[in-house]
Amino acid sequence: MSAPTHPGAEAAPDLRATAPGYHPRRTLPLRVEAARQLRRRRTLVMGGILVALPFILVTAFAIGGTPSGRDGRITLIDTATASGANFAATALFVSAGFLLVVPVALFCGDTVASEAGWSSLRYLLAAPVPRARLLWSKLAVALGLSAAAIVLLPLVALAVGTVAYGWGPLEIPTGGSLGAGEAIPRLAIAVAFVFVSQLVTAGLAFWLSTKTDAPLGAVGGAVGLTIVGNVLDAITALGDWRDALPAHWQFAWADALQPHLEWSGMAQGAGVSVGYALVLMALAFRGFEKKDIVS
Repeated sequence: MSAPTHPGAEAAPDLRATAPGYHPRRTLPLRVEAARQLRRRRTLVMGGILVALPFILVTAFAIGGTPSGRDGRITLIDTATASGANFAATALFVSAGFLLVVPVALFCGDTVASEAGWSSLRYLLAAPVPRARLLWSKLAVALGLSAAAIVLLPLVALAVGTVAYGWGPLEIPTGGSLGAGEAIPRLAIAVAFVFVSQLVTAGLAFWLSTKTDAPLGAVGGAVGLTIVGNVLDAITALGDWRDALPAHWQFAWADALQPHLEWSGMAQGAGVSVGYALVLMALAFRGFEKKDIVS
């Protein structure tokens, strides 16, 4: 059988006949890829920023006094210092719109493009790691790191807020409260929805990562298009068209922090985000399968 005619072409069928023990599923184990990504400087820097944010907020509240919302609107910020649970909810509120977009775009947009930028992608494929296996491993690790980042912030905020403001019920700005025992599961639901709502950003960044050799291009493109979605959602003249925008549902998790848990908004938001994400990830796999890898 003739040798592959282009760089990165998989020779898995030949190796199964000549290399004892070779199996595509054993190539690029998740633990190996996870260890590589965890050791990278950008992972450590992003983790440090997310850990530092709750301390920055506590300091800001200590210096600035009682927090309050903008333009007289009642928001979670008004009750930020009521308890540790309120502080965690506030940290999620101020970061869900943009800050948490950055680690998701970074982990998913940098993962394939960085290998191309280092000129190591073709060597991974020549190892040989099947293309689909390469993408699945990188996508799984990127989503795992994204989920860890989204969980890390409210978890640290809950600990810091409890030390600073005490353990108590979650006070709802519009009235009422949730007992401490009930507030934690509700916060967990909110965090889970934030992760699901960010899947569209993950899918967009991952698709762009397979299209370019410049990691900053993939990350910046995903963040930029997410910002565009937020701007479009602010245009009320679009009416019901905004329901098709993932940004329209990004704060639907607040329904989990009401006296009566409301699922409809979160269900619609999750459906929109997952739908877009599946299409974008399918495009990434389809395009990468046919791509001529030269870097």
